[in-house]
Amino acid sequence: MSTPKSLQPPNIVNIADLRALARRRLPNAAFDYLDGAADDEITAKDNVAAFSEVIFKPRQAVMTAPDLSTSVLGVDLAMPAILSPIGYSRMLHPRGELAGAGGARRAGTGYILSTISGHPLEKVREQNDKVFFQVYLMGGREATKRAFTRAKALGYRGLFVTIDTAVAGNRERDPRNGMRALMGKELLPKLPYVPEIMMHPRWLFRFLLDGGMPGLPNVVTETGPLVATDVGRALENAHVCWDDLQWIRESWDGPIVIKGVMTADDAQRAVDMGANGIVVSNHAGRQLDSVAASLRVLPGIVERVKGKTTIIFDGGIRRGGDIAKALCLGAEAVLVGRAYAYGMAAAGDAGVDRALEILKADLVRTMKLLGANSVKDLTTDLVALKPGFRVD
Repeated sequence: MSTPKSLQPPNIVNIADLRALARRRLPNAAFDYLDGAADDEITAKDNVAAFSEVIFKPRQAVMTAPDLSTSVLGVDLAMPAILSPIGYSRMLHPRGELAGAGGARRAGTGYILSTISGHPLEKVREQNDKVFFQVYLMGGREATKRAFTRAKALGYRGLFVTIDTAVAGNRERDPRNGMRALMGKELLPKLPYVPEIMMHPRWLFRFLLDGGMPGLPNVVTETGPLVATDVGRALENAHVCWDDLQWIRESWDGPIVIKGVMTADDAQRAVDMGANGIVVSNHAGRQLDSVAASLRVLPGIVERVKGKTTIIFDGGIRRGGDIAKALCLGAEAVLVGRAYAYGMAAAGDAGVDRALEILKADLVRTMKLLGANSVKDLTTDLVALKPGFRVD
């Protein structure tokens, strides 16, 4: 597989530049789906802002050649960042999940495929052998078990079971922009949004050439793949409870990670249930608004379960320095979501590559300035917290 031509400086120097480029290239419905969050978006904003309250304490006059490599869930990674599951990625760019998985492979790291994906498990696995499958129990147990069987046969490395979606969050940008109309097949509901969409002819041409919004090829019920417009209702009928972990374990013999942990008590419960890992995550602020930023609850969760399970952090990563701060506070790796998705929306494979190049260069530079030779050197000794930062 060929490597795409990357987006180069001086035009694209940070993730904010990729976000701005995505904003120009996507219609409102697609961009705000990616960029938006629940209700007043308080939590989404604080996910990013919380990093400013963690202060570095560098060790000076230390020669470093930072080693970013690590191992998570038995998978060797060239950097301590895994690409997070992004639903409806194919709406952002036709390559969607293929671009995400391929970019992760070129960066030497892993990719988590969302249940709400437009490309099948098989095609995504062709792009990367360090792939995981994120699980919603959509379509019922039998449909989920069929997906597990496919993923297992393909060599997926583990499951990320999402527990924070009892109902879809109240993302007010979506109805304002006609997101449901865009996803549907009927023409009439789309008409009020046509003028704005027509202002993005490149996106529209690719979207139409790709056949519009695809079904979900990894949620196959008795009537066929689930259609995109049925996802909200399906999520409400697919809420994961702790008791579900027993049959999930019976159906899957690889690593199982619980995604959506925000309290030390839930972290401990995941450990007690035999989870191989947890993701400290508030779903990027897209579910319940006004919960704490993920970074603020990380220290308390680390105190409770460090050494008992793998701890992965998710929420607000925009710079390599953010990755370093999360690791200093006890995470073993982070998930990167919007940061790479902005790149995908802006330029497909090349945009994903540029996002990961930026984050890697940031992290290397940060570690050199901190005096850290490896990710194991990123400890609490290298940071201080502003008063009132932590939420337990």
